[in-house]
Amino acid sequence: MKPARLFKFIAEHITKLKTKLIYSALLMFYAYKSPNTPAWARRTILGALAYLLSPIDGLPDLTPFIGFTDDMGVISFSLVTIACYIDKDVRQQARHKLSELVQNIDESELKSVDDKL
Repeated sequence: MKPARLFKFIAEHITKLKTKLIYSALLMFYAYKSPNTPAWARRTILGALAYLLSPIDGLPDLTPFIGFTDDMGVISFSLVTIACYIDKDVRQQARHKLSELVQNIDESELKSVDDKL
């Protein structure tokens, strides 16, 4: 998986994407890169991130208000599936990258994601 493609997608859609979705996608990306993540979990991550990046979607991303709802569902389900591989290092890397991409991060949104893992 090429990081540039994920980061480009986030940069292009930053105004429409919720911080929770960006943070969740970054958690999955850094879990994918972790040597502790097994092959089955990496395939789950690839599928979820491919769905997020794909222009073909269950609900088109350009649909006002609900465009990224299906993406969040796929990412959330996948994130819970691989939650045991989201360690402190993965969270730290995701938070660092998020702070580079998004200004004025609401910590309560990140905590709500972390609490579910």
